[in-house]
Amino acid sequence: MAAETGAAKPVRPKKEPQPLIIPKNATDEQRLKLERLMRNPDKPAPIPEGPREWTPRTAPEFVRDVMGSSAGAGSGEFHVYRHLRRREYQRQEFMDTLSDKQRLDEEFQRKLKENQIKAEEKTAKRRLKRLKKNQKKKAKKAKPEEKANSANAEVGQEAAASAGDSEEEDSDE
Repeated sequence: MAAETGAAKPVRPKKEPQPLIIPKNATDEQRLKLERLMRNPDKPAPIPEGPREWTPRTAPEFVRDVMGSSAGAGSGEFHVYRHLRRREYQRQEFMDTLSDKQRLDEEFQRKLKENQIKAEEKTAKRRLKRLKKNQKKKAKKAKPEEKANSANAEVGQEAAASAGDSEEEDSDE
């Protein structure tokens, strides 16, 4: 039919025959997988999902075969009862482990917050200590400069005073 309409199928390029390599150990197998993935790096690599966590079946809202305590239960009823009991125990155990897990998570988060607060307090305390140390250094540097400046100022005042005296002497003449 395709030949009748005149539309030709696109010709696919033939693949090169790959030599058959049998992996001798796990590292060879891993190496072969990586080589196959890296032949075409544009192609997305399949990443499998992790295993799902097991959850029990939910308890039925309406139980049809209610077992009473009356006599006359057949020999097959025991097995039904046993399976129901096993499922209920599994469900309760699952709920207990879930609540323990949640409690441990909450405890971990609380501990994490406490540690973070303690770390922030230590950091703030150390920051204050650093700032005080830097201020003391600056104060020490400023004191010698002030002494030098005050000494220079005194010398400058004396020089100005002596210059003023010489001007007065000049004006007397």
